[in-house]
Amino acid sequence: MKKALFVTLGTLSLALGIIGIVVPGLPTTSFLLLAAFLYARSSDKLYNWLLNHKVFGKYIKQYRENKALSKNTKIYSLIMMWSMILLSSFVFIENIYVRIILISTGIVGTIIMLRIPTLKE
Repeated sequence: MKKALFVTLGTLSLALGIIGIVVPGLPTTSFLLLAAFLYARSSDKLYNWLLNHKVFGKYIKQYRENKALSKNTKIYSLIMMWSMILLSSFVFIENIYVRIILISTGIVGTIIMLRIPTLKE
């Protein structure tokens, strides 16, 4: 039962991480790390697939091995996140309250990203 729950939650987390690539304010890295954590405790097959994925694998391996993200990964993530947030907020969203919520979640995401240790080169 626990294994099935972790696989389900891991898959949901992976889906949210993938959606987070294009949806501003939705953190991709956090959801990918959560998916890896859940898969590691439930399915070796899914965990290994995620670690060896050509797009997601390097970020998860980097964090797993070093408990940190590279400076370039953080910069790229923040630039992409804020580009989408600002584009959405000022081009597509007319409601001021939705803009405030979106920008607020972006600020929270930025704080979380900056709190992750930076890999020493």
